[in-house]
Amino acid sequence: MPHINVDKNLPGIRALMAFSPETAAALSVFTNLLLRTDEGLTMAERELIATHVSNLNNCFYCEHSHGAIAACYLDGNADLVEQVTQNYAEAAISEKLKALLSIAGSVQKGGKFVTTKQVDAAKSLGATDKDIHDTVLIAAAFCMYNRYVDGLAADTPTDLSSYSLRAQQIAEKGYGTHIFTTKQPVANNKEA
Repeated sequence: MPHINVDKNLPGIRALMAFSPETAAALSVFTNLLLRTDEGLTMAERELIATHVSNLNNCFYCEHSHGAIAACYLDGNADLVEQVTQNYAEAAISEKLKALLSIAGSVQKGGKFVTTKQVDAAKSLGATDKDIHDTVLIAAAFCMYNRYVDGLAADTPTDLSSYSLRAQQIAEKGYGTHIFTTKQPVANNKEA
């Protein structure tokens, strides 16, 4: 049960955004800047970083929300997303992304856990300064988002099928107020 009085019909961060539209507007702009660009990292890679950090933080809602969005960008390849959350070192992803996920994992522990050795390894595999910057910022942001969702005990659906429907909306429209003002889509293009 949420720690504050929020709309019980909205799961996860959606209820928190509806509770504070002013905060939601700023967070939406920020999240779009972080995750909705293919400059350097692809949108799929960005969502995989968010998913990885959310998994490390044990934030079920964010892990499955962003994992489903990553799967949308990966042409429905939810198996790859699962590989990344279970053991990214063995996942069928680039060595560069593996090095960046290592950096993201260090950020999740605390910023000072990132080492020069990790950064040099990522650069040797083709990561640019922008890739490293964005990885650290995405990881730090998702530590905040995860703590926002779990710190206020937001309702978290356990029915995994609901995540893919909302993910498709976000993949198409991005992050914004539609996340908490538009009803949850259901199968056959109907909305609930």
